[in-house]
Amino acid sequence: MEETGAVFRKELVSKLLHLHFKDKKTKEAAIRSVRQAQAEDLDHVDVEQLEKVLPQLVIPSACC
Repeated sequence: MEETGAVFRKELVSKLLHLHFKDKKTKEAAIRSVRQAQAEDLDHVDVEQLEKVLPQLVIPSACC
């Protein structure tokens, strides 16, 4: 059975993210989640990709 749902243009989603995600960490999480989905050759980002990148955002960096 094929899943049906809303389909959004990438340009629209990108514009919405840039306009409404003001917090730097939120933007970073979204960007890293997209990259994770691309690395897994997926067409969409799901909770699993966000969960995979969260540790990168909460571990303090050694450089600062």
